Amino acid sequence: MPKQAGPASGEQARQLALTHLRQAILRGEMAPAQRLVENELAEQFGVTRASVRAALIELESEGLVERIRNRGSRVRVVSVDEAVAITECRMALEGLCAAKAAVAAGDEQLDRLTGIGEAMTKAVAGGEPMLYSDLNHELHAMVREFSGQQTAVSLLERLNGQLVRHRFQLALRPGRPQQSLSEHLAMIEAIRARDPQAAEAAVRSHLASVIEALRG
Repeated sequence: MPKQAGPASGEQARQLALTHLRQAILRGEMAPAQRLVENELAEQFGVTRASVRAALIELESEGLVERIRNRGSRVRVVSVDEAVAITECRMALEGLCAAKAAVAAGDEQLDRLTGIGEAMTKAVAGGEPMLYSDLNHELHAMVREFSGQQTAVSLLERLNGQLVRHRFQLALRPGRPQQSLSEHLAMIEAIRARDPQAAEAAVRSHLASVIEALRG
């Protein structure tokens, strides 16, 4: 009988486990406080337990996983107070990115912002909060991309990953998408007007509203 291949190991296997785990957490497929059992995950991904453990260590450094002594790993729980503190940091960084995007974005990029604003408006009108949440996330990612501020982008990607549960909860709160839509359209309008001060102010105003909603 031909010898069956064993589980994958090495850097490629670590990256495979890391990608699958990160995506599952960021998509909300793994709930906060959910246990992450190395043997089960290794079997699921077809990699060694050591590869899974290395991936979990990296996700711990990203703030997505917590490793508890003698109890293994679990998806990290982010409290409301911590979510507020993270959003306060986002204010400074996303405000910077919006100001930079207002100066750096080209005409085609500005048209993309307009298009996503129109799609967000349709999602709210059609009563599709999760679609609106995805578009919201995409809009912020676009603004970061168009800013060209790579240091801020890398910091924000790490911060935003920790807020995924709160983002979903806010998206499903009655009336919240309608409120945040006008805030996002103001961001788009300021960037399209190539007004960096107004763009930064619009982002700060929006995230202040997010903080108020988190505390509510």
